[in-house]
Amino acid sequence: MDLEHDTLTTKTLQESQRGEQDTLDDEGLARPGLVLVSHHGRPVCVALALGASSGSMLIGRDCLGPGVLSDPSMSRQHAEVRYDAQRFWVRDLGSRNGTFVDGKPACEVTEGAARRVIRAGHSIFLTCQDVRPFETMGIERMEALVLGPGMAATWRLIGRLARTGSSMCLHGESGVGKERAVQVFHAQGPRSGKPLVAVNCGAIPEGMAERLLFGTKRGAYSGATADAEGYVQAADGGVLFLDEVAELDLAVQAKLLRVLETREVMPLGENRPHRVDFQLCAASHKDLREEIARGRFRQDLYFRLGLPTVSLAPLRERIEEIPWLIDMVVGHTAGEGLAVHSSFVEACLLRRWPGNVRELITETRAAVHQALAQGGTSLRDTSLAAGAGAGFEPAGVGSGARMAAGSQRRDVPARANLEAALRAHQGNVAATARAMHVHRTQLRRWLARYGIEAGQGEAGQGDEVAQSAAG
Repeated sequence: MDLEHDTLTTKTLQESQRGEQDTLDDEGLARPGLVLVSHHGRPVCVALALGASSGSMLIGRDCLGPGVLSDPSMSRQHAEVRYDAQRFWVRDLGSRNGTFVDGKPACEVTEGAARRVIRAGHSIFLTCQDVRPFETMGIERMEALVLGPGMAATWRLIGRLARTGSSMCLHGESGVGKERAVQVFHAQGPRSGKPLVAVNCGAIPEGMAERLLFGTKRGAYSGATADAEGYVQAADGGVLFLDEVAELDLAVQAKLLRVLETREVMPLGENRPHRVDFQLCAASHKDLREEIARGRFRQDLYFRLGLPTVSLAPLRERIEEIPWLIDMVVGHTAGEGLAVHSSFVEACLLRRWPGNVRELITETRAAVHQALAQGGTSLRDTSLAAGAGAGFEPAGVGSGARMAAGSQRRDVPARANLEAALRAHQGNVAATARAMHVHRTQLRRWLARYGIEAGQGEAGQGDEVAQSAAG
């Protein structure tokens, strides 16, 4: 009966995923465009589809249509965005403050291919192959949760599985929100008033898994002076969450399988089984099918707890949530005493965040504390290492990051790009260097190479730019 139920819920899961996709497909072809996600450092969600016939749009102070927030720091016609053959192309239109594509200044002369992030003035846009989910669903914020369209659909799926009484297996990288997903699974299921017992299998000391999971009887081993309830018995009537289930050794996996099949648990040293009734949720960052192929996970156990599987996307695949997460952390940590600069949001959008939401929250909180300690009123900087991962250099990292002089070799940018960057920051060498993610000494070397003269002003002072850069 349980096997039939698991098969049914797997079918329901597949039909649900197809159904949500069909709803969009029935409305027509995908509509590529931009999503405005940050305005003067504050999170927003405005979907902007490119022209159906032209495949392009103008972005600027007065070019985004009614209802879209106005940005005085943008020129009237700031930049042109075009979509062609699965790629977005951006061309600056001689704007006053410049256009930045994936952290690098765009040029008036040539178009630049955009992967994800476009900044114009203090507005930040994401390129999007299909803006329809953002038009219909937007970004949901519920207490400590931020859900873009993709994650919101996953959350609804989890709720449906919970209400059917199904088991569930979560797959996702560390920090993506598996614990929160389990809380949703528990809260929306028929056992919401019963206990939720969460077990990190990877943190159980070697040789202790059997007694901790299944309990022990007094006298079962030296030192067992009383009966001890295991996690399985503690979850009776409620939900048992086994995180990193692939870390259990094969012998314990065999005993867990028996518990799932018989709904009986045999504590260590006991000679009679005890009936248990619980709803199971398992999770792993590993691919359980690969673990089976390597002989590290039992195939029969996989078919008991590995279906249906719900995958949680990493943060780098749902970066539209980042401005909202930043706003949430800053609000909780500093209240209204600290504004968020668009440069900080841009820098965070350009990082990979291998630690996912957990890492972003931790690094943002650290940046807030540092800004407050320095008496700042605006959050601008995050460390270069934040969100980058070991040995990874963020592609196109723009403003909002710090680097020591000479710590990294840099290719000399084109003269047009240097001039555009200087114009974007009114000739301020220090601000331009921050935007290009280099030390100002390095920037001055590049300016000298091209014979571009600039003033000696530091951050906050008005450096003068040569006539060639002023255009």
